[in-house]
Amino acid sequence: MVRVRSGVLILLCLAAAAFGQRHTSPPASVSAKVAGKQMSVDYYAPSMYGRKIFGALVPFGRAWCPGANVATGLTTEAPLTMGNLKVPKGTWSIWAIPGEKEWTLIVNKQHGQHHLDYEPDQDMGRVKMSLRTLPAAVETLRFELTATGGNTGKLALLWENTEASVAFTVQQ
Repeated sequence: MVRVRSGVLILLCLAAAAFGQRHTSPPASVSAKVAGKQMSVDYYAPSMYGRKIFGALVPFGRAWCPGANVATGLTTEAPLTMGNLKVPKGTWSIWAIPGEKEWTLIVNKQHGQHHLDYEPDQDMGRVKMSLRTLPAAVETLRFELTATGGNTGKLALLWENTEASVAFTVQQ
């Protein structure tokens, strides 16, 4: 009979689990040039894995980091205007408040923090998002940045059967 200390056994079990475990929310990034200025969104992309997302895993009416591991980052080479929100050039974290009928995008002055470390006193501001029901489910969280013409663009978050987006203007 082999005797193994309980602490050693626990460490061996954890190491074995970690060795066989895949990274469930891999890093992802999207970038675009709008009006000649580069911008990007860097995030970790969780998947649905058969779960109900909005209104369940992600509750309605509460601030949520759209992503995992590290707060989702928005980097822009130029100042942006999103609705009535002015976003200076730089790197910021983005958060959202999902709702059944309405979503809000939050731009926070901090970046690089853990995705659960939201500090509302650091908010730069908030803006309403447009919602669209997608015809087919999006298994893995995805962001899109697109130029829509001239100095305008769109930032969109797609997951489950939801697209939440906000238009922006690059300030010259």
